[in-house]
Amino acid sequence: MKNTTSIPLAALFAALLASAPSLPLNAAESKEPPRPLVQIALLLDTSNSMDGLIEQAKGQLWKIVNEFINARQNGRRPDLEVALFEYGKSSLSREEGYIRLIQRLTHDLDKISEELFALRTNGGDEYCGWVIREAVEKLAWSKSPDDFKAIFIAGNEPFTQGPVDYAKSCKAAIERGIIVNTIHCGGQAEGISTKWRDGALLAEGKYMVIDHNRAVVHFEAPQDKEIARLGVELNKTYLAFGRTGEAGALRQTAQDANSVSLAAQGSLLNRAVFKASPQYRNDTWDLVDACRNGKVKLAELKPDELPAELRNMTAAEQHAFVQEKTKVREEVQNKINRLNAERSKYIAEQTKQRAGADTLDAVVTAAIREQAVKKNFRFD
Repeated sequence: MKNTTSIPLAALFAALLASAPSLPLNAAESKEPPRPLVQIALLLDTSNSMDGLIEQAKGQLWKIVNEFINARQNGRRPDLEVALFEYGKSSLSREEGYIRLIQRLTHDLDKISEELFALRTNGGDEYCGWVIREAVEKLAWSKSPDDFKAIFIAGNEPFTQGPVDYAKSCKAAIERGIIVNTIHCGGQAEGISTKWRDGALLAEGKYMVIDHNRAVVHFEAPQDKEIARLGVELNKTYLAFGRTGEAGALRQTAQDANSVSLAAQGSLLNRAVFKASPQYRNDTWDLVDACRNGKVKLAELKPDELPAELRNMTAAEQHAFVQEKTKVREEVQNKINRLNAERSKYIAEQTKQRAGADTLDAVVTAAIREQAVKKNFRFD
């Protein structure tokens, strides 16, 4: 029998296409663009007499990186990576220029803090040109011209020491879009005559001088105690998993203790504020961050990879447990952020009369703000 309701083939395809969900033309269109990147390499002189510099670096790391908590480029929050070199210590290899790459560029700031607290000083030769060259060549710098890339080198001996020409190293840096900022631990005129200023000028950086033996001033605020307490509470929301879980949790606790030891410099408070920001990422060992950032799927983890708390739970219970930890963490972080906003206003009033600060944190944060705006970063 003849079918009088047949549909032409072309019309059938058209109907199917019209009813199908729309898809992007290619995968790239459906993906968010990568976040802007901030990369900072710290090159610290660890020869004799530099103990004060190391103390300031240990105590002020969290204050320095906090500059990027509220930074935005075209409305997008940047990812932050920090690297660490030491140079000028006689116990380091002479053949390698008395230089050690301690930590490559990483978003794990607990590792940077851990290494800073492990630094020790002794006599040696300080080869600035050589260590700058090492930083330029051995770190995985972004190739994007829109990302902020900067070297901060601090020391006190002539910038000209060593067999590697500092001018060539600085020029090589800026050719790759890496700014070189120089921090002379001594007098202004001495730093100029020993070419510290010249090194900065060659790489579009800033020449700064600090009193590396000066005690860092920390202004107390009514919100400090509660922020510090909440910083400790945050640790209760972390779930160590996988092979690196235990080591990561221990490192976190150790760096909390280190910040307590330098609480007089504000380290404890500044660390708590940083832990409340998206910049504090632990998705290599913490299950909450790993799930939230899409690094792992809870259902795909093997029993021995799970945190101990989850191993006797059903899949539904595990999911609920992680969700609850995520919720609590966000609530604590939000409380810290609200308190820190109040604290910032209070401190701004207290420090209006303060001028001429010449410690590591003051000069580095000033340079960051001045230079990052040229890459279209905006700071609240």
